Amino acid sequence: MEQNLGKQLVLDELFDLTLYKKIREIVPDDLTPLFDQLIPTETKHLKFWQDFFSVDINELDFRRKLKLTVLTSVARIFGNLGTHLVLEAIEVYGVRKYITVWNKYKGTPTGEAVRKILEDEFQHEDEIVSSASERLIHPERVRDIFLGLNDGLVEILGAVSGFFAALSNIPAVIAASAAVAVAGSISMAAGAYGAMNSEKEVERVEAAKREFIEGKVADAKAGSSSAAESASVVGVSYFFGALVPVLPVLLGATNIFWSLGFAAVVMVFISTVIAFLSGMRMRRRIVTNLVTLLIAVGITYAVGLLARSVFGINI
Repeated sequence: MEQNLGKQLVLDELFDLTLYKKIREIVPDDLTPLFDQLIPTETKHLKFWQDFFSVDINELDFRRKLKLTVLTSVARIFGNLGTHLVLEAIEVYGVRKYITVWNKYKGTPTGEAVRKILEDEFQHEDEIVSSASERLIHPERVRDIFLGLNDGLVEILGAVSGFFAALSNIPAVIAASAAVAVAGSISMAAGAYGAMNSEKEVERVEAAKREFIEGKVADAKAGSSSAAESASVVGVSYFFGALVPVLPVLLGATNIFWSLGFAAVVMVFISTVIAFLSGMRMRRRIVTNLVTLLIAVGITYAVGLLARSVFGINI
């Protein structure tokens, strides 16, 4: 158990170090100082964990090599934004990993050594990454994009499934699906706008209270989106997510299976991105969302069949 934990931790540290070195080769000059700080820090951490667990591993396994290729490609394709998103996600994974190690060794004779290196991991890298990322990354916006895509895909796939069961006319399925997609995107945008406005109103009240108590003006929350921006991002993302199950029908599909298959592939991608950015376990997120898709399709298809039978729909 301990040996396996050590092996995985050393491989993760080696992966982080290799990733930093690879990305440093492709980033513009304004970002190289960031990696010039991260690389020596990660080198020190890797050496500590190799010695701590007596694990001498200096080559990545296949899975991490593949992950390295993907993340390096993201940084190369999306530039500074992609680079900072990768760094933020790596940091989230690191926190979860280190908490696991601390829970195992706290209160033991080696706990103090572990605590010191973890403090360095948490504080040093967090300061470096956060200070460099706060200018470019708006976590709320990233969340809005992928959650909008996710909701649009699941809800409209369910609608398309029900329409296929209730309607025999393909143009009617397309028209009904398009109407639901537009209405859903407007509804989601309005909901996001109202929620963001409410959140900002609470923040203003809290700021006014702190100003009254402390006698100084509170700093504005950095990096937050406006209500209109959030609403636009959610609405547009929802609509694009809704296009996923409709697209196979537009291209000639005559049953729900093509829409379900295409939606499942896109859902795996979206789930992977959301899990990566949030630090969730990817397998759990993917399985949960795929099961949700199947349940949505099964229930709505049954409802469509019931509606066709009860109301005698013949379109």
